[in-house]
Formats: sequence, C-alpha cells, structure tokens
Amino acid sequence: MVQMTIEMPEETLAALHKDPASFAKELRLAAAVKWYEMHIVSQGRAAEIAGLSRAEFIAALSRFGVSPFQYSADEILEDARRE
Repeated sequence: MVQMTIEMPEETLAALHKDPASFAKELRLAAAVKWYEMHIVSQGRAAEIAGLSRAEFIAALSRFGVSPFQYSADEILEDARRE
C-alpha cells in the first residue's frame, strides 16, 4: 500500500471537528464516492479506496446523496427498448 502525506491547516480539522485519523478516513471516503459518481471506479474499487466493505460503501453513498446505480432511469429504459 502507498502511504501519502498531505498538509492541512489545523483550523480545517477544528472546523470539521475531526482528528487527523478520522479526517483521513473521511477524505478517502469522499474521494471514493466522487470517483464512483464520475464513473471512474467501480463500486468494489471505490469501497476498497474508502476502506469499507461494498455493503458499507453502498450505505455511505446516501450520506453524499449519490445513487448506488451508475445508470439513470432513462439509460435503463433506452437499453430495454433496444433489446
């Protein structure tokens, strides 16, 4: 596993009421959710990035207002019409 270091103003952590470890965990989750939402990574890969099981990641998506489905209703209907 790659370990990375970032600099963050202490005021940011204080404003978010986070200690460094919980901030790092939340940052990983936020990145994973955004990359999933942008269709850059799969659910499984996003869960891995976030350090969660797939079920935990799917549950966390609702906190961010992100659908667990990568296809819109219109796309699903369009696919159904083609078949």
